[in-house]
Parts: sequence; C-alpha cells; structure tokens
Amino acid sequence: MTDNTWQPTASLAALRQRAALLADIRQFFARRQVLEVEVPILSRRATSDPHIDSITALCNGDPAYLATSPEFGLKRLLAAGLGDCYYLGKAFREGEAGGRHNPEFTMLEWYRCGWDDRKLMGEVGELLSLVLDIQVVQSLSYRELFLRELQLDPHTASEADLRACVAREIELSFAPSDRDECLDLLMSHRLEPAMGGGITLLYDFPASQAALAKVAEDATGTPVARRFEAYVNGLELANGYWELTDPAEQLRRFQADHRYRGAHKLHVYPFEERLVEALQSGMPECAGVALGVDRLLMLAGGYSSIDQVIAFPIERA
Repeated sequence: MTDNTWQPTASLAALRQRAALLADIRQFFARRQVLEVEVPILSRRATSDPHIDSITALCNGDPAYLATSPEFGLKRLLAAGLGDCYYLGKAFREGEAGGRHNPEFTMLEWYRCGWDDRKLMGEVGELLSLVLDIQVVQSLSYRELFLRELQLDPHTASEADLRACVAREIELSFAPSDRDECLDLLMSHRLEPAMGGGITLLYDFPASQAALAKVAEDATGTPVARRFEAYVNGLELANGYWELTDPAEQLRRFQADHRYRGAHKLHVYPFEERLVEALQSGMPECAGVALGVDRLLMLAGGYSSIDQVIAFPIERA
C-alpha cells in the first residue's frame, strides 16, 4: 500500500510556470548583457552570518559545506575581472523549513559593476514589475517606514524605547536580547504586514545590520548600511548591497561574526578568507542583490505555500 509520497507536491502546471519563469529571468539578463556563471555549491568554507547556518557535508573524509548563497564565488569572479554576472541555481540553509522556506531553494543573485545600491534598486523593481505585472513601486527608507507606522526613529531611539515599542505592539513570550532583535521583531511582526500592496523597496538600514554592505552617512548625517530589501505585499523577496570592497573591514566583520557566534554558543564555521584576498587584489565597486526565486514564483502564480512550487521539498526529497 502506498501513501503517494513519491509524487511531487507541486502541480504540473506550477512546474511549467517555474520553467517559464527561469526562461524569463535569463532573457531579462541576456538583454542587459549580464553573464550567467556557475560557482561551487560545495565548499571548504561557510557563511559567518550569525543568523544563517550552513548544511555540513563530508567530502573526501573532511568537512565541507553546501553554499548558503553564491556570493563569495561571484565576488571572487568580479575580482578576477569578469564584469557583470549572475547566478541562477540552488542554495542551502540549515533549519529553513515552513510555508515560505525549504532547506534547498532556488536563488538568483547578480552583480553590477560601477553601480550603487540606489541604481540596483531600480533594476530590481524592473524585474519584479515585469514578472509580477505590478506597476506600483514605492521606495522609502527604513527610518521613514518606522516613523510612518510607529512614530519611532530606529536609528536614534534608545534600547529602552525599542523594548517598550515591542511590548506595546507585539505579544511575545520572551524578551528581545538587544536593539537589533527589537528592530527585527518590529519589522517582521508589525511593519512588513503594513507595507500594503505593490512593490516596496526599503533602503538605508541601521549600520549594525550592514552585513557585507558599505556604511555611509545619510542626508541627516546618520551612519546607515547602504543596503535594501524588496517586498511584495509584505513578503520579502530580495536583499541587496552596495558591496563592501575594503579587505580590512571585511576581515574585521568576519572576525566579529565569529566572536558573536562563539559567545552565543552557535557553530563557528571556517570563514572565506579567499574573499578577503580577492578584495585585496581589487574587487571593483559594485552593487549586488540576492532574490528568492521560489517566493517569486509563489507570488507570480498565486500560491500560498512553497511546497506548491517545488517538486520535491525536503519531506519528499
């Protein structure tokens, strides 16, 4: 007797829509002369991001890691002089499961040489408008969103004020550990649902959330992370940076991530020192963005769960 778990969770119509979407994405970049490339998805190095965990594998008896993103490989190609390029393929993250997540997923990531985050935001908006047939695109800063919805400046508010706002706006069974967790909770529970319809491009995040983006002063003189996120109907689709090119700062951030992971009893992975070497050789000024293709397909096809757009999610893989 069978329980039919051999069958795909996605309909055949959804799988055909996936094929059409991938073709549309490739045509979008072909028209712009952005080169498709492949980079390793199995590496001796892993992410250092405190909020992302790598999936560990064995390769010739030694630990290796499935790529959480193609970022490090793409940046090494940029430093080698390849120019504008993109990756469209698989990425992997430990612990990612749910209605919007699967440990194995499809990622689109691309880089534009000589661009900053503002210019790349425009291209992200063009791609999303084309695929989703949505013409309403709003751009606003992280500060503007907080002020509009919560009457709170996220860059200058004290941690006590942020904690009070969380307590007032969100019902939680735990206390946030620091100001960034307060901001993240307010964003995910309160602000994302308030973004409304259409495409929202949110930029100038707190400097403490820079990850691999440059930090620069905004018009008020406040240091901000030159990064952006793209949302459609409150669903996060893309995360982009005006990319960090300073090798010393890159190394400092890798080391800070390691200290954070160690202090919070998280697994400490070997970080990609070859990226630091690539930056030392001279990676060009550029902007890059990563976009979740499965979520994009969910929106394009009107699907409510990621299982409806993946043939075999982890439960059936």
